[in-house]
Amino acid sequence: MIFEDRVQAGQQLAQKLGAYAGKTDVVVLGIPRGGVPVAFEVAKVLRAPLDIFLSRKLGVPGQEELAFGALASGGVRVLDRDLIRELNLSKEEIDRIAETVKKELERRERVYRGDRPPIKIEGKVTLLIDDGIATGSSMRAGIKALRQMKPSRLVVAVPVAPLHTCKRMKSEVDELVCVYTPEFFYAIGQFYEDFSQVSDEEVTELLHRAQSVNSSRPDTGSPTMDAVDESSRQSFPPRDAPGWIRS
Repeated sequence: MIFEDRVQAGQQLAQKLGAYAGKTDVVVLGIPRGGVPVAFEVAKVLRAPLDIFLSRKLGVPGQEELAFGALASGGVRVLDRDLIRELNLSKEEIDRIAETVKKELERRERVYRGDRPPIKIEGKVTLLIDDGIATGSSMRAGIKALRQMKPSRLVVAVPVAPLHTCKRMKSEVDELVCVYTPEFFYAIGQFYEDFSQVSDEEVTELLHRAQSVNSSRPDTGSPTMDAVDESSRQSFPPRDAPGWIRS
């Protein structure tokens, strides 16, 4: 299965999330940058507010791909105490790395959100969306951080992720929704015809558009799936989705 682009992927994903349409306690969070165009399409169909969720791994010095924790939007810090003890990382090292990551997160927050405050997560059904999952390490960091913000329900939703990653991750969230779970997976981009880089400007524009739509939209009840373009109504074959994934 190949998605045309992130827009079509978001429309396909929105069909899997129809149970959340029109509910006032639902928020949609897109992971910049690639997850925001996908999340925008979902938020549009569900008539839910859209925001970003920034999360970055805290990498071990000299082995930056190995995460000993993560920082996330809202100043949440998650640390892997066992790994920290194993590697004998000092408090000074942890604080130095965390401060560097914090500054970068704050810079990106200012670029994307401007003066707008973040959407409140506590007590909300929170849909965390990206354009795909590969190994799942970054998403896991985001999940741990987001849990500390006390959402009433945490749903991870993506267009594509390898089957083995989904199986491992499903116990970490209240629900995992994935349109396509290929058994053979090399990279997220192989499942998109157009996987061009998303710019900071595009992320900012989509957030502005979502805010404008929500502020001007009258409350007319739950939307129907007619809001999705007809071209996106073709479902993937049932064999491509395991039974524990919403069909």
